[in-house]
Amino acid sequence: MASEDVVQDHPHRRIVQIGDTIRRPVQPWAETVHALLRHLEEAGFPYTPRVLGFDEVGREVLGYMEGESGPAGWAKVVDDRGLTAFAQLLQDYHDATADFSPPDGAVWAVTADEGRAADEVVCHGDFGPWNVVWQGHQPVGLIDFDFARPAARLDDVAYALEYVAPFRDDAECLRWLSYPTPPDRRRRMELFCDAYGLSSASGMVDAVIARQQQTTELVRHLASQGHEPQATWVAKGLLRELDGRVAWSRSHRHLLAETPCSPDGQRRY
Repeated sequence: MASEDVVQDHPHRRIVQIGDTIRRPVQPWAETVHALLRHLEEAGFPYTPRVLGFDEVGREVLGYMEGESGPAGWAKVVDDRGLTAFAQLLQDYHDATADFSPPDGAVWAVTADEGRAADEVVCHGDFGPWNVVWQGHQPVGLIDFDFARPAARLDDVAYALEYVAPFRDDAECLRWLSYPTPPDRRRRMELFCDAYGLSSASGMVDAVIARQQQTTELVRHLASQGHEPQATWVAKGLLRELDGRVAWSRSHRHLLAETPCSPDGQRRY
């Protein structure tokens, strides 16, 4: 077998590249996610890895997608081109999942309500710049569907906006997130909304704060079930950090006040 190049090294979550494949530990929801990825491939959505089954040591095997991902993704959404392409990718992904029927006995990392409401899609659940594969300012792939589940589109939109507005202080934006100057968060929210197809960002700040709180509870729940890396994150104090993010968002609403995204006045979703 070809040599293994480590993509992510954690005692309970070692992800490696072997040739043109990615090998990942199998999670309880793997079969459900595989069904989703196969649906996306059949629907002509070109941005997800191919499902190649399981290897001889029980890892799931996915096709490798060439490009930059992980920490490199932060710099890609600073530029307006990358930010709008990121939002359009999310809209295209949601559209492609709208007619997906989960298999009988589907298992999701996050508990999904019984049945599907008319406005639900299959949300990615972790739609951040790090889970997009980039070539230049263009997304060419979407990876890591561990937190996918049926939910309203707004769930993914709010999650993404936390990271690309971003709901972070200026010091973090300049030091860690590749911004050359403090970001105009209000403008970036409007640009993202418009690129996604929303005509208004009304209520979006509250939606992001609610999604931040949901993330905290999800991390707490997965850690309590022994899932990694959440258990290690909680042991190292992540819940305090997540609570701090919510507090920052509430106290800095003046940086994120909503204004209409599009002049046509029509809400598309």
